[in-house]
Amino acid sequence: MIRLKEKYHNEIQPKLMKEGGYTSVMEVPKLSKITVNIGVGEATQNAKALEAAVSDLTRITGRKPFVTRAKKSISNFKLREGAPIGCAVTLRHDVMYEFFDRLVNIAIPRVRDFRGINPKSFDGRGNFNLGLREQLIFPEIDYDKIDKVRGMNISITTTARTDEEGRRLLTELGMPFRK
Repeated sequence: MIRLKEKYHNEIQPKLMKEGGYTSVMEVPKLSKITVNIGVGEATQNAKALEAAVSDLTRITGRKPFVTRAKKSISNFKLREGAPIGCAVTLRHDVMYEFFDRLVNIAIPRVRDFRGINPKSFDGRGNFNLGLREQLIFPEIDYDKIDKVRGMNISITTTARTDEEGRRLLTELGMPFRK
């Protein structure tokens, strides 16, 4: 079994159940999915940029991402409806716990001048969004083989009903929030 998933079931779930006053194990907040997204704006002029982003995301997550396409045409950005402009991958179950474990324990500590994650990035329903400025913080990415430094958005979806429940869950799972 995955290390973080085992820790959640054996330690975190009983602790949250006692602290939150839940009557059933099913009420306790848990991770439901993690979505990793890379927007590649220059893909309209350079198709190889999108291929490089897909390759990086595949190495980071271990899953093949799907290509996201423009919903509308915007002439100022030279963008046509249906043009490929990014890639995303959705992680669930064991792969999600393994990715979250690597994100919290390996990747985030590699960020330069790291002082903690801003705890205000919750959406009001217990879900958390994290923006990263470079893909180089993941050890799977080789610095010499990338064509450009790209940022990414990581959306962590939970079953929590409030931001406080979501914050408590992510803190117990090891997310280093700023004080």
